[in-house]
Amino acid sequence: MLPEAFEKDAHTAMDRLKEMGVDEVLIVHHDDADGLASAAITKTAMEREGYGTKTLCLEKLYPEVVENIHAGEGRVVFYCDIGSPHADKISDFNQGRNLVIILDHHDPAEATDPNVYDLNLEHYGFRGETDFSGATCNYLFARSIGEWNADLSYLALVGSQEIPGGLQSLNLWVLRDAEEHHIVQVKRKSIKIIPLGISVKQLFKKLQILGAVGYYQGGPELGIKAALEGLTPEINRFVEELEERRKSANRKLLERLRREGLNETEHIQWFSAGDAYRGMGAKTIGTFCSYLTYQRVVKQDKYLLGFMPLEPVIPGYGELKGSYLKASVRTPRLLSRLIDEGRRPTALELLQESTRGFGISADGHAYAASVVLPTGKMEEMIERADRFVSDFNP
Repeated sequence: MLPEAFEKDAHTAMDRLKEMGVDEVLIVHHDDADGLASAAITKTAMEREGYGTKTLCLEKLYPEVVENIHAGEGRVVFYCDIGSPHADKISDFNQGRNLVIILDHHDPAEATDPNVYDLNLEHYGFRGETDFSGATCNYLFARSIGEWNADLSYLALVGSQEIPGGLQSLNLWVLRDAEEHHIVQVKRKSIKIIPLGISVKQLFKKLQILGAVGYYQGGPELGIKAALEGLTPEINRFVEELEERRKSANRKLLERLRREGLNETEHIQWFSAGDAYRGMGAKTIGTFCSYLTYQRVVKQDKYLLGFMPLEPVIPGYGELKGSYLKASVRTPRLLSRLIDEGRRPTALELLQESTRGFGISADGHAYAASVVLPTGKMEEMIERADRFVSDFNP
């Protein structure tokens, strides 16, 4: 079921890589389980081709980081489970200097640099919300290089756990591929990873915690190691510690919001997490917002926005020049129905419009999205968001 056009483009990109004569490739990847599984696939596939690998885990594609990555020339950069929505900006920064291969499932922007190969399967007629994950895209690239990478198929299934509705289309093909090569065993709807002796769902949950909550404590690197070699007692203990920290922070923040209530405008309800998640990755605020939409403190017809300050350092990269906040938006059930009916803008549209001119890396879907904004822009964003909904004409 591998699309012929995808295979052809993958081989073209790989031929270009070999022509470069480089010894090492840089793998930039997302911080969730799908991102860690994606990085593990491409890291292994490239090392099997004889290349050294360096990984850089990003929560968001900061323009200053992308600019720095592409400042030199003659490099090979993979963007794994990240990059497609910003292929245009990557092209602008790259200017033909480096070979770039994007393996992602988020809604893509158009790459304008011929040296930027966006192999997102949305370009080949599939949907990233339902048909394939970022890890599946990375796996199909690795699989197109050679059948010897079939042992990495379970990692595509791990990343695909984030997609609701079960495995279908390309993800289902990967499951069949994994079964045929005796990499996984399916029993009573549970998929067991034969080499690691654990289920796909178990590994997914652990990687989610390692990448997001443990972002500043070496969690992504440990996650890639666990994805390839399995969960050691030490990694399991670390995951338990991280999860307890997150649960404790969630409890304290929920108590505060129940006591103080949410800030409100006509269409927006919002809160600032303050230092509740200090030392943890920014994905924690989005996870909390998702949980909060089911609590009584939230009104079901208003957009829910949560804000948290971002740490000034990116592990493995260094200091950021700017000072930033992350904003996550979730749509409660009633509002989600209004969005489906076309009577309200989607979560992503809300963020794109309310942060136009200063928002960084706005991405997401109809009911959940996030963006980075400069510190000091929160109030302006909320005002613009409320006005955008008021003026919305379906």
